[in-house]
Formats: sequence, C-alpha cells, structure tokens
Amino acid sequence: MRFPRFLLCLAVWVLCGSAKPTERKERVVREAPLSAREHDDAQSFDYDHDAFLGADEAKSFDQLTPEESKERLGKIVGKIDEDGDGFVTVEELKAWIKFAQKRWIYEDVERQWKGHDLNEDGLVSWEEYKNATYGYIL
Repeated sequence: MRFPRFLLCLAVWVLCGSAKPTERKERVVREAPLSAREHDDAQSFDYDHDAFLGADEAKSFDQLTPEESKERLGKIVGKIDEDGDGFVTVEELKAWIKFAQKRWIYEDVERQWKGHDLNEDGLVSWEEYKNATYGYIL
C-alpha cells in the first residue's frame, strides 16, 4: 500500500517539476523599465543616465560641457553618499535610483492630474476624467 502511494507522489512531483508555463501571465505586475531608451552601453550611456538621474535631469546634462557635467555629478554623488564616507555603496546607488524613479512618477502624476482637473478645483470628477481621456472620441 505504501509503495503505490509513494509512486503516485513521485509521479506528481516529476510532472509538476518538469512543467513550464506556456504563456505569459498578464496579471503579473512587472516593474517599469528605468528608461524608455534602449540599454546598449556599446552605443551610448543614455539609458544609464535616465536611470541614474531621471529623464528630465539627464536631458539637462546632455546640454552641459564635460567640465560642468563632472562638477554637477560630483554634487549628486554627495547626495547619494548617505553615510558621508566618501564612497557610494551598491545599496546607496539602488536607493538613489529608486528615489529618481519615484520622483519622476510623482511629477508625472502631478502632470496627469492637472491635465484631468479641467476646472482646476483640485478634484477630478468622472465627467472631467471622461472628457480628458475620451473627449476626442466623444
């Protein structure tokens, strides 16, 4: 009696272990990319600049001379170095990148809110949302 039960358990384990998902599950939440640019360091560092600085700040760095860019990056490194030891750890760098991305998200939400709050009363009614989102269709 024990041996057939063992074989059944073993068969189920083998089948479940070898099964692979056949389709991508859309209900799975995936993190947004750090940049809309392609990540290819052989061509340029634009992706890294967006991820590290945020898209808006990266655009302003593109306009600077190398000397100005170096000076500004030195100031940013001072902000990233949270413990002030003169070095940037992996954890400090991760925290900075998360901060830059969150800042972009909050600024984008603010822009979206202003675009939907048509009467500028600080509230977005269903009518305002519908008009701002689907108005060109309606």
